Amino acid sequence: MSTSPSSSAKQAQNELGVRLRELRLEAGLSGRMLATATGQHYTRVSKIENGVQAPAEQDIRAWCRACHAEQHVPDLIATLRAIDSAYIEFRRQGRAGMRRVVGAHSDARYDQTSQFRIYEHNVIPGLFQTAEYTAAMLPFWVGFLDTPNDVDAAVAARLERQRLLYRMDKRFAVLLEEQALRTWFGTAQTQAGQLDHLLTVMALPTVSLGIIPMMTERAAVGSTGFWIFDGALVALETPTASIEVSRPQEIEMYARMFEYLRTSAVYGRAARELILRALAELRARN
Repeated sequence: MSTSPSSSAKQAQNELGVRLRELRLEAGLSGRMLATATGQHYTRVSKIENGVQAPAEQDIRAWCRACHAEQHVPDLIATLRAIDSAYIEFRRQGRAGMRRVVGAHSDARYDQTSQFRIYEHNVIPGLFQTAEYTAAMLPFWVGFLDTPNDVDAAVAARLERQRLLYRMDKRFAVLLEEQALRTWFGTAQTQAGQLDHLLTVMALPTVSLGIIPMMTERAAVGSTGFWIFDGALVALETPTASIEVSRPQEIEMYARMFEYLRTSAVYGRAARELILRALAELRARN
């Protein structure tokens, strides 16, 4: 996927036009017939289908009504809304410092979400991080993204968000690859403190933590970490951007992937044993 917001939006607009054309063809309508049925000029129909012009929400509703395909309206409107907002550049966020980057998804999104499904393959999720672990991880990104160095404020923002773990109206289903336990940020002492903290938070009644062991047969392999906020949004990060997925069909695919990954995870005592083993090996080396 391109890391350019404009090219990402253009690609999404082209794909939306293709989907609308397919609906028209399945309904057996010509472009002129659809234009008449929806009260617009036939050249605008062509521009929308070819990604030259984005439709408005009312256009999508009228289009689907004319094609007797009203069931597609929610997904198509979600796609439309995502065209200009799905791709948030870290560099643009970073002009306001790392605090803005670590808070790329709004506090309102976190407050409104009841169920978090989180998969990470080489890092402990921010909601579970210690201050020392976060502080050791962020300086690289300050240099890489050329942001103002406000690591202390970013750490404080991340810790403040962790209050959500103690709200009984929230649920956190978290899957970690075992590799995340063994990827160091900072000193061995920092990593040991992080693993100790993980043992603590996994015991919270709001948290379900599964760990996928290394060297084990599995049903699926996640290509990148992702967070599912209820059934409304999926967020994932690349080195240059935070991507938000809001199309219902795509969200469902991420939910299915989460379930596939879950079948390879261990929980409870077995998960604790993996953390304790990593902690013991860490301490034995130092």
